[in-house]
Amino acid sequence: MKRSRYSEEQIIGILKEQETGTSVAELCRKHGMSDETYYNWKSKYGGLEVSEAKRLRALEEENAKLKRLLADAMLDNAALKDLLGKKIGDARRLPRGGGSSARRIRDERAAGVPCDCRGPVGRALPAPTVR
Repeated sequence: MKRSRYSEEQIIGILKEQETGTSVAELCRKHGMSDETYYNWKSKYGGLEVSEAKRLRALEEENAKLKRLLADAMLDNAALKDLLGKKIGDARRLPRGGGSSARRIRDERAAGVPCDCRGPVGRALPAPTVR
């Protein structure tokens, strides 16, 4: 992101100058900025004191850091789910004992009984094939 030529303190000072009675056009000419810039600053920093602007800046930086951390955690979570899904898919191919819950779910579906049961990772079991 492009850095501003003005710090928050300078921006608030410029806004305070306008409050004392200086016209916006004169203020913009004096500081070498456009009217649009002035009104953008006024919408963001209008009514703030210097200490409040510093606090706002710190909160914005903290928010950006937390967003990055959340994105990293979500990416790790998705990778683990993908890996877990592959391992479970491999394990389903192997013969194993028991399986009574899967057999029960299949039997209930074949009988037309509604079932909210899902597989171990939240996926629905495949529909039974009629032989």
